[in-house]
Amino acid sequence: MAQFRYFNRDISWLTFNGRVLQEAANEVVPLMERIRFLSIYSSNLDEFYRVRMPYLKKKSIQDQDEDAYSKAGEIIDRQQNAFGQILRESVIPELANLGVNFCYKDGVPGSILGAVNQYFFAQVAGFLQPVFLTKNAPFFPENNQLYLVAILRFPPDEEHVALVNIPTGNLNRFLKITRDKQDHIVFLEDIIKHNLKSLFPEAIEIQSFNIKITRDAELDMMDEDGDDVAEKFEKQLNKRELGYATRLLYEPGLPLRHLQNIIVSLDLKSASVVQGGRYHNLKDLASLPVSPPAQTYPAWPPATAGANVNENTSLFDTITSEDLMVHAPYQSYDTILRFFNEAAINPLVEEVYTTMYRVAHDSKIAFALISAAKNGKKVTVLVELKARFDEANNIRWAKKMKSAGVKIVHSVNALKVHAKLALVKRKHAAAPYLGLLATGNLNEGTAKFYTDHILLSAHQPMLAEAETLFRFLSKKKKPDSSDLIAFQHLLVAQFNLLGKFLQLLDREIANVRNGLPAGITIKLNNLEEEVLINKLYEASNAGVKINLIVRSICRIVPGVAGQSENITVKRIVDRFLEHGRIFIFHNNGQPEVFMGSADWMNRNIYRRIEVCFPIYNPKLKERLTEIIELQWQDNVQAVFIDSELNNVAIAKSQPLIRSQEAIYRLLSQETADLKTI
Repeated sequence: MAQFRYFNRDISWLTFNGRVLQEAANEVVPLMERIRFLSIYSSNLDEFYRVRMPYLKKKSIQDQDEDAYSKAGEIIDRQQNAFGQILRESVIPELANLGVNFCYKDGVPGSILGAVNQYFFAQVAGFLQPVFLTKNAPFFPENNQLYLVAILRFPPDEEHVALVNIPTGNLNRFLKITRDKQDHIVFLEDIIKHNLKSLFPEAIEIQSFNIKITRDAELDMMDEDGDDVAEKFEKQLNKRELGYATRLLYEPGLPLRHLQNIIVSLDLKSASVVQGGRYHNLKDLASLPVSPPAQTYPAWPPATAGANVNENTSLFDTITSEDLMVHAPYQSYDTILRFFNEAAINPLVEEVYTTMYRVAHDSKIAFALISAAKNGKKVTVLVELKARFDEANNIRWAKKMKSAGVKIVHSVNALKVHAKLALVKRKHAAAPYLGLLATGNLNEGTAKFYTDHILLSAHQPMLAEAETLFRFLSKKKKPDSSDLIAFQHLLVAQFNLLGKFLQLLDREIANVRNGLPAGITIKLNNLEEEVLINKLYEASNAGVKINLIVRSICRIVPGVAGQSENITVKRIVDRFLEHGRIFIFHNNGQPEVFMGSADWMNRNIYRRIEVCFPIYNPKLKERLTEIIELQWQDNVQAVFIDSELNNVAIAKSQPLIRSQEAIYRLLSQETADLKTI
């Protein structure tokens, strides 16, 4: 692959999911966490088939990139084989050593058959709705729903095929039964298989196989606007599960003639037909009913953020005196909740603005915004409708906030507001603006396992720019050449973000060419956009040392002579999902540090509203740089991405540094030190 200037974005993402699978195989990782990584891998792959495989197949049909589609299929096949091997040869035997018989290969053991049958008739049978498969059968298989294909032979020698739903939306996927001090865990589909004779009593022979159909998740976006845009969008959401089929996954052994019959009868001719394992939807492994404490990660109670935050001091007063940063999930998210709660009740607060991209299911932030509105404050919330797979929840909260008096603003079609901002405006205050600027969503749920960084600041010029941006976005129009907002502090996509990053990169290039020290360290979730990649190549060729930490999509090809020999890329996968975006420019020994919401992807640079921002406080800048340096030194959970797009293990040397653990210890020690002052 090294002869290419850019890696394929989808193939690079698959190598990230392969890295997740490596953690499932890592015997140093506690057993239940390894099972969780198997679940994450499976969930990721389902989304890939819903979102990216339709695109790759379309490109393949158009003869634009046939190789990427076939290559993706080959990689997925290898990974799926590895998945099954990890489960069969490692995870299941280790469960057995703990006294747990996970009935993965052999179905229902005879010793618990009576209890299983009792459960079937008492709990399961009423949810089953078998449908005989005929050419004109009025049946539409649901997205990612599990079905049993029952091949039935009736006397004298008639053969029929029926589909039986597996009601995982109504019942737990797994049933645990304890006998003689041993736990047996069986799949819901195996319980149904053992009782198919009760569904088809006249059949003299029954064979059964599991299938699953995945459907395209793309929505037909509207160009419409107005007060009812959310209702119109909600109608489109209801059509998502009716999208065309992208994959038919079937159990080995399903006879070819019946497979073809299924494809024709269910109109699956355009779907990828993939032979999987016996069981599908193994993202459900996350709910496996076994949790021995010794087989999970040790608890890391979140530390307190900030030296002066306590129950006797207003958080607003603390922020007014000095910037504060919260490093989630290592530090408590309560500080962020407190920001919104104080805004809701503080009598000096007149206005509250915030963006909400993925709203927590039971959002305390949204409740605080509702209270603020009911307490007479002017509250404006930009709720993003097009946050994929969170649209329905976002619409639900938007309606609830709107009914309480919150002004709800939805972004216009084809433009997402992905920025992570909140702004409080106070009357009669020396510092009227207080702000929150973050790398991740204002979501207390994901804050428990996403690593993000949240700046709380009273920097008045920067926050005045945030107010200008909120007022512009409230107009619900796309930026164009007439929108000449002169941002001096904020880096805003569609305005100055791309140009500013290019200037910062050019400065490092100029410095190294003038014999001055130079360097670039960047941490991203995804790196795709070619203008910025080309500038990084230019910097590498000029002699600038470039360190990149890229979690998933990475199109830059490192370590290629004459192109990128000064570029090194690492990827970190551990107990928390790496999510922060951080940019450090050496600047001849006077480092400039930025954080923000923007990955370097086409969509973030050209089709979204993103906000990055400088870190001015010297102590916060130093601490953030220290955290990134620990991540760069990671030789336990980090891997190199090489010029062939492989995840390459880093040679273990002393000291062993697992960056997430080191960061947790660093921030916990900081809290302990502050308590002694």
